[in-house]
Amino acid sequence: MAWRRALRHPSFVLGGAMVLLLLFCAGLSLFWSPYPVGDIDIPNKLALPSAAHWLGTDSLGRDIGALLLAGCQNSLLVGFIAVGIGLGIGVPLGLLASARRGWVEEVIMRASDFTFAFPALLSAIMLTAIYGPGLVISIVAIGIFNIPVFTRITRGAANAVWSRDFTAAARASGKGPLSITLSHVLPNIASVLIVQSSIQFSIAILAEAALSYLGLGTQPPQPSWGRMLNEAQSQIFQAPMLAVYPGAAIALAVLGLNLMGDGLRDVLDPRLARQR
Repeated sequence: MAWRRALRHPSFVLGGAMVLLLLFCAGLSLFWSPYPVGDIDIPNKLALPSAAHWLGTDSLGRDIGALLLAGCQNSLLVGFIAVGIGLGIGVPLGLLASARRGWVEEVIMRASDFTFAFPALLSAIMLTAIYGPGLVISIVAIGIFNIPVFTRITRGAANAVWSRDFTAAARASGKGPLSITLSHVLPNIASVLIVQSSIQFSIAILAEAALSYLGLGTQPPQPSWGRMLNEAQSQIFQAPMLAVYPGAAIALAVLGLNLMGDGLRDVLDPRLARQR
């Protein structure tokens, strides 16, 4: 029933198609690429799109299409792991805060407030100063930022479930907080977490691109959409398409995930769809 509503929802269908295209490109880059990503061909640098290079080449003669495909793989890797960190740590903390209340909830929420003072960019700068720039640093910084987000979302949604009559009935029947959390609370907030995950995934892709653009994220020779934007600055008037291609890839990836998240929210909570 939910899938039928999803297939009739234009936002979900469009966003889902864009996300599937993103996944297809990332999967394709694992097995095929028009050229090896690290191949440098100086005589053919800044070449226009042609049969040999469909999107042209950059200032080092590297194939733009190959770089975009490989960059898609890195963006999804960062998104999956960073959101996984947020879910794996933030959700249990939010559930614990909601189930125990009192000083446990206060400690967890104040720790979340403290973590919010260090956004992904600031965390990456601090970690880079200690360990040096790299893809792992980007993942850790974005993952740390996701933890308080999921903690707050989980705690708020779980508090609403704990106030329902069926949880009161479960307590009256002798079930403990852990049993109620796993059998009643978590299943009822799963839809909220799914929607939030899609939103945080798009934020993670955007954050990784920003960190790579600043030189704090993915390092050469690994390709990155953000670093492609950075390298395109020096040729912005000579070859403006070098900035358009990665910029469009980032925009479409973020747009697709946001549209899918918006559609999921309506599909999983039909009351929102009726209000539109």
